[in-house]
Amino acid sequence: MSDACRVCLAPVDGTAYHRACSLELFDAPTPPTIEVEVAKLHTLALAMVGHTSISGVQKKISLRLDSDRHTLQVATSGARYIFKPQAQTFPHLPENEHLTMRMAKLVGLEVPPCGLVQLADGSLAYLVRRFDRTATAKLALEDFCQLAEKSPKDKYEGSAELCFKLVARFASEPGIEKAKLLRLLMFTWWTGNGDMHLKNLSLLTRDGVHALSPVYDLLCTRLVIPGDQLALSVVGKKDRLGPAAWRALAEYAGVPPKAFARIAAAFTAALEPAAGLVGQSFLPAEMREEYVALLRERVKSFAS
Repeated sequence: MSDACRVCLAPVDGTAYHRACSLELFDAPTPPTIEVEVAKLHTLALAMVGHTSISGVQKKISLRLDSDRHTLQVATSGARYIFKPQAQTFPHLPENEHLTMRMAKLVGLEVPPCGLVQLADGSLAYLVRRFDRTATAKLALEDFCQLAEKSPKDKYEGSAELCFKLVARFASEPGIEKAKLLRLLMFTWWTGNGDMHLKNLSLLTRDGVHALSPVYDLLCTRLVIPGDQLALSVVGKKDRLGPAAWRALAEYAGVPPKAFARIAAAFTAALEPAAGLVGQSFLPAEMREEYVALLRERVKSFAS
């Protein structure tokens, strides 16, 4: 297992987390224990159905810290964390999601506190703090399925262009949010994510401002589904996207050429740091090699 911090993936010496990283994720200098029995995880995940609005193929369990911040407990209300254990169908999804979320920070995307935790059986699970909750309130969050007035079952029935139309209609500062959305869609392609559907994009209302939420549910699906294509088409395509497609999408969205150039340059600048994160990650060696190869190949898609 990697000797990296389970939050930031930088090297650690004899501990699982840097003190600052533990404070960031748990609000405590040392990580809490997890009051969840591994054998009961599947049952608990099924029990959460109907108690949480978070959907997806992975098992997701809502957790909260006890009053002393010593224990993470299962919660059907007042939850501050989403917990995702290993999946039976696809290997290493927690490690995959954690790494991909960390890489999102490298290109300037807003990422909530997240990390990995080790369970009693030695397996790793993914933990992310909910960004639509504060200590005293629940923030308004609407995903793009809701904004488009589509049924959740139609979450794959959309396009990048539809997403920009929704941002233009509902965001408080459409110009700013369109640039952020373009960056996220380019990141989705760069990291081989075939599950960025309409429910994985949301507008969050903070202090009366409607803006794109922090990112969530980011994965490299190509590591577990070879050849997986984009969920939402970009200028009519879900695969084999090159510079012309991204320039056309930026033009459609009204993102100025100079702004698009800055976004594209951010991916070039992030390539080697991202490869370094992959190398420090908790993925097995074969997956790490495949991920880096994908990043190196797809960064060419943004070249001018």
